[in-house]
Amino acid sequence: MENRSEVAEFILLGLTSDPDLQVPLFITFLIIYIITVAGNLGLILLILQDSRLHTPMYFFLGHLSVVDFCYSSAVTPTVMAGLLIGNKVISYDNCAAQMFFFVAFATVENYLLASMAYDRYAAVCRPLHYTNTMTASVCACLAIGSYFCGFLNASIHIGDTFRLSFCQSNVVHHFFCDIPAVMVLSCSDRHVSELVLVYVVSFNIFFAMLVIWISYAFIFVTICKMHAGAGHRKALSTCASHFTAVSIFYGTIIFMYLQPSSSHSMDTDKIASVFYTMVIPMLNPVVYSLRNKEVKNAFTKIFGKVLASYT
Repeated sequence: MENRSEVAEFILLGLTSDPDLQVPLFITFLIIYIITVAGNLGLILLILQDSRLHTPMYFFLGHLSVVDFCYSSAVTPTVMAGLLIGNKVISYDNCAAQMFFFVAFATVENYLLASMAYDRYAAVCRPLHYTNTMTASVCACLAIGSYFCGFLNASIHIGDTFRLSFCQSNVVHHFFCDIPAVMVLSCSDRHVSELVLVYVVSFNIFFAMLVIWISYAFIFVTICKMHAGAGHRKALSTCASHFTAVSIFYGTIIFMYLQPSSSHSMDTDKIASVFYTMVIPMLNPVVYSLRNKEVKNAFTKIFGKVLASYT
């Protein structure tokens, strides 16, 4: 970080240069962001207010909502500002800060998804021992470990990226300061930095995916042994929601970060990035919770109390 170069700011090209698309995209992203903020913060408040939701599953869902809100907020407001007022300039330090918080919270989500998979394994495969397996201390350790890994990973990537010299182009072919898009602008040898990016991202992704796949292997075997009934359907419904979000999240991350830099297409990367920076944080409260009867009942109860207070 001490090797500051001639570049003092970056120019984000954004999603498109077509002026006819600026306003429609702004409105679209504004709606997505409002739903993201309302959905995630609403879910957090719901979990805090209703004691029936003070379980390991909703403990992790609450943290997932915090993370989704944070890493969406690190990117989406900047994108909307660029679309609305055309301000596409971001300072060197702000670019580094945006990258740091996005990478940190995206990595935290990576490990929270693995923790949730383990929680589902314990609930489906070891129901009689569930309360002894997923104790408050175990849940706290898994959450704290997720945050620690997230901020450690972000520190590694920030140091790895911004130790490079940026003395030529400062035009970022992306709508936010993503690592590959910024790294490609360096005028120094970035071979080692690219290897660090691939190896560290690979470790984080495949370690979390290994936990998820092993958990789901045991879950699948257990479900196959179940007789068709309410328990069978409930297990499938719970796991299907988590598996859908996992597939979207890891699919876009692998597509973005685990391919050689020579095969990167910035336009394609932008489209993929929209999913994991904006769409996934918006969808997570829906696919995880809004289909859940416990959450619906808690929402109805609190909404009823609010209406009663005004009558």
